[in-house]
Amino acid sequence: MGAKGDGVTRNGRFIAGAVPGDIVGADGSILSHGPNHIAPACRHFGTCGGCQIQHVADPAIADFARDRVLQPLARVGVTPADVRPVHLSPPGARRRAAMRATRTGGEVRLGFNAEGAHSLVDMQQCPVLHPALFALVAPLRRILAPHLKERSAIGITMTLTESGVDLLLANLQANSLPLIEGLTDFARTHGLARLSVEGPMGVETLVAAGDPAVRLGGVPVTLPPAAFLQATADGEAALVAAVLSIIGRAGRVADLFAGSGTFALPLSATSTVEAVDGAGPAIRALEGAARRAGRSITVQHRDLFRRPLSAAELAPFDAVVIDPPRAGAIAQTEQLALSKVPVIAAVSCNPATFARDAERLVGGGYTLHRLWPIAQFRWSTHIELAAEFRR
Repeated sequence: MGAKGDGVTRNGRFIAGAVPGDIVGADGSILSHGPNHIAPACRHFGTCGGCQIQHVADPAIADFARDRVLQPLARVGVTPADVRPVHLSPPGARRRAAMRATRTGGEVRLGFNAEGAHSLVDMQQCPVLHPALFALVAPLRRILAPHLKERSAIGITMTLTESGVDLLLANLQANSLPLIEGLTDFARTHGLARLSVEGPMGVETLVAAGDPAVRLGGVPVTLPPAAFLQATADGEAALVAAVLSIIGRAGRVADLFAGSGTFALPLSATSTVEAVDGAGPAIRALEGAARRAGRSITVQHRDLFRRPLSAAELAPFDAVVIDPPRAGAIAQTEQLALSKVPVIAAVSCNPATFARDAERLVGGGYTLHRLWPIAQFRWSTHIELAAEFRR
């Protein structure tokens, strides 16, 4: 399978919708399905851009995830010593989602973008979303419809927390009493933990019925609106387990691109952690949670793209965790490659930029030991990973 989920024939042709084991004709048509080709779980598959490989059986998805991680590494001459089994998150586990509501030609739609297009698929079904999130789709469509002008869009970010769904509506000005009252009633009716709107003046919380918190390493963290959170609790647990296995009981650990504490808080149970991130609301949420829990975590609000921790600043640490955005972290990786840090736990959501950064670390004297492919975005070509580098 190719990186975008297409089937690849033995002579290198890309066939949309084909799966390893299918028989295809000379014209690219699929003549018969093999054992890895299954019926998609959703009526929107093929038009919705949320899923690309619903028609692929789990064993073939696992092979695909493994290849997505290993092939870019092979192209730069990096081979891990040990590749762990692929972790595949279950359906219905997605606890965080961003979608849009639009009105075009008088028709109101709410859902994800169509595959390869800016148009929306009006969501009537979604076996990926947690049921608590999907239950809000139809009610949101109804309450937002009167406030959508032609060719306008409202952004919707939903996060499932311990006290209910945290909902942020972007590009919506709550400047009239009827709208404010309607949104307040909506939040109460559906048991939202928090409802916020984002307009020209920034983010304003309209309803705060409960603490929109999640537990990271057993510590409750109150999330800022639309804060980054691993897409599934299941995938988060797999990533955390891998990082803890890599770091062990290191005395002093730097957690770079720490966010709200996905790794810093679990690590702080046995280690002293310095957490660094450029996202102010996230790092402040981590700082507050660590203080309330009495965890040994210091935080630093710092843009690691413009001001990476230097090799000298990294010298006191026994281990480093680095979990950058999709673009990777060239500047910070360069400093890590120059450092003497004994062990690095690298987490990535982009196998291509990970391979680039891994090549730099290996060139600096590190060896890639264990690697964990993690497919937490069910039926998507989006693959994550954790990796162990040692000097």
